[in-house]
Amino acid sequence: MKREVKIGNKLVGDGHPAYILAEIGINHNGSLDITKRMIDAAVHAGVDAVKFQKRTPDVSTPVEQQKQMRETPWGYITYLEYRHKVEFGETGYREIDRYCKLKGIPWFASIWDEQAVDFLEKFDLPAYKIPSASLTDNNLLQYVRKTGRPVILSTGMSTMEQVRVAVKVIGTENLIFTHCTSTYPCEPEELNLRMIQTLRNEFPCPVGYSGHEVGLVPSAVAVALGACLVERHLTIDRAMWGSDQAASVEPAGFERLVKYIRVSEVSLGDGIKRVYDSEIPSLKKLRRVQ
Repeated sequence: MKREVKIGNKLVGDGHPAYILAEIGINHNGSLDITKRMIDAAVHAGVDAVKFQKRTPDVSTPVEQQKQMRETPWGYITYLEYRHKVEFGETGYREIDRYCKLKGIPWFASIWDEQAVDFLEKFDLPAYKIPSASLTDNNLLQYVRKTGRPVILSTGMSTMEQVRVAVKVIGTENLIFTHCTSTYPCEPEELNLRMIQTLRNEFPCPVGYSGHEVGLVPSAVAVALGACLVERHLTIDRAMWGSDQAASVEPAGFERLVKYIRVSEVSLGDGIKRVYDSEIPSLKKLRRVQ
């Protein structure tokens, strides 16, 4: 069974290089200047696409949290006000779209509500992602499926039964899973990378990995375990303000991450035992009994 989904002009799945996704998310803190620096860093690292998060704050922010107060770079404001501060409108996304095209890198976004889908449909994006928080939002799953675009479904903070229900709602066509643990940052003992194979065994879809760990090694291991897509949060500086910064990777780290993943892919080979030409001199020199 060939598992593959086309995102833009690239096939994602078995037999193809891992699709590496730099999640800018809301690490830009509402600044287009920081956003452009992050896009530049992603391009320099050699990733396949950058991703944002699109919410309609008044819809997607739980009512009980909207009036909670918090310290932010914009002062002591409500959580709902903060959500508006880090949300780009159409002017911002038009500039992001222009800049990504200039730099030759695709972009798309996680969508948190139906209005966000309508908003992003203006941009003809190559895919959408359903964040882990929305896996149980059946109305959103059905709504995004109507766009006909490929969907990446993240499975953090979900039971297997909830994942199965989501698949029944959204179907398996043009669907990619990402195994994920929604802790920021996530300790190694809770990454549970073997879930990549569990999802592969149960569903006829490509399976990727969305990582929130500190460090790079688990993301390369995920590829060795069958992940066809790797998503990591990108930041300019992990010390910046924001809840996702500590679980993010700085530009130099992202360069290493891409390298580690590509070396891991090449190193896996095809599993067929052979004597390589490079081994012949050693064979002749060291093997006593032929």
